[in-house]
Amino acid sequence: MAGHSKWANIKHKKAAQDAKKGKVFTKIIKELTIVSRDGGSDPDSNPRLRQAISLAKSANMPNDTIERAIKKGAGELDGINYEEILYEGYGPGGIAIIMNALTDNRNRTVAEIRHLMNKYGGNLGEAGSVSWMFRHKGQIIIDATSINEDTFIENVIDLEIEDLQTQKLEFTILTKPSDLFQIVDQIEKKGYLIKSSTLEYIAKSYVKIEKSMVDKAITLMDCLDSHDDVQNIYSNLEFEEQVLN
Repeated sequence: MAGHSKWANIKHKKAAQDAKKGKVFTKIIKELTIVSRDGGSDPDSNPRLRQAISLAKSANMPNDTIERAIKKGAGELDGINYEEILYEGYGPGGIAIIMNALTDNRNRTVAEIRHLMNKYGGNLGEAGSVSWMFRHKGQIIIDATSINEDTFIENVIDLEIEDLQTQKLEFTILTKPSDLFQIVDQIEKKGYLIKSSTLEYIAKSYVKIEKSMVDKAITLMDCLDSHDDVQNIYSNLEFEEQVLN
């Protein structure tokens, strides 16, 4: 899976210096709303909601804002009806890009996404144009700072996981999308700390492009990521390590 989290790493470094807190809150509020709509407002029985609440708290979102978003999603308060849409296209150097969006106006969103793609050297494709280049998986990141690797493997070997990769500070588990939150529940019950649990599009293979194209690709993905309706971005671009510094 080398490379698949590189854009996430760049986003993480950018987030530390991102003054646009309102945009961060907007994205999290949408996530809270849709996961409570789809899975209910009780975090004890909705692992995806637990993850969204954890994300909200890490962003220092006020508790009343979190609760209001959950109630709106669950229908306890009037709120906006968001639609989940997947956009696909190509970026500078021919890289493949997938964007997951939550919108209350698909016509507005697709027009704005198309404008950004065209402006920064990409083009928006049809459904299925690049998704075949990716694997849709559930991904669970475990805090491994105080975990014995052999013991952990013994404890999760009976779960329906598809892949496990171990590193010094964290373990990464891949699952079928439909199994993700069930497995999250099982891992939490075994006492392990989950850093994140997400649905991901992981490239089957990664491509390298010229440095000048990499800079343009990052600019494009940065602009797309800053769009209020875009929740997540995935690409098959292999970043060189110096790009991350």
